[in-house]
Amino acid sequence: MTAPDALAATRAAYDDAATTYAGLFRDSLRDAPLDRAMLAAFAEAVRGVGRDALVADLGCGPGHVTAHLADLGLVARGVDASPAMIGLARAAHPELRFDVGSMAELDLPDATLSGALSRWSVIHTPPGEIAPVLAEFARVLVPGGHLLIGFWASESPAHRTQVFDHAVAPAYRWCPDHLSALLRATGLAETARLVREPLPTDRRQFRAVHLLARRSDVTT
Repeated sequence: MTAPDALAATRAAYDDAATTYAGLFRDSLRDAPLDRAMLAAFAEAVRGVGRDALVADLGCGPGHVTAHLADLGLVARGVDASPAMIGLARAAHPELRFDVGSMAELDLPDATLSGALSRWSVIHTPPGEIAPVLAEFARVLVPGGHLLIGFWASESPAHRTQVFDHAVAPAYRWCPDHLSALLRATGLAETARLVREPLPTDRRQFRAVHLLARRSDVTT
């Protein structure tokens, strides 16, 4: 399956599952204090960039995490490939901006964002297409801007990626060191890493990884 085909299939699958997905994950942060702590650290880092604290939630789904970022004091907007998801996000959070778009081709000028969030949105990106997506994340960040990326970990460093049975669309787990190296190749230097064991409420009993990275070409 080619990258455009993979994107189209994933978009269609999430359009079909949008209402169910929103119901399942609307309160997902409530019982995830470490996830909330990492989002808070990300928000503080973004506010320290010294610009307007503009962030994009890339792969925002129904917008609940985008709204959480706004509650943390950021100027938050959401982007998702699924029109149905964007419709739900706009209905639930009319005060925020949500746009249909692809992470591989963001409709944003270079160096626009102080921060970008990719929370479990890269899991559906085929391994051969992940590097261009990460480069796109770097492109839209200002010098010194921050990326927080969340994903499921592969079982061992020997497995750079692992396919797993996802309920909506084909998905992949990533070796944290491998993904960190891919980020570094785009100019995004890892600054922090949180790895947590599965929560009892997690549908997927995989280790969750949050990587915080900073665009390293800071101007003086």
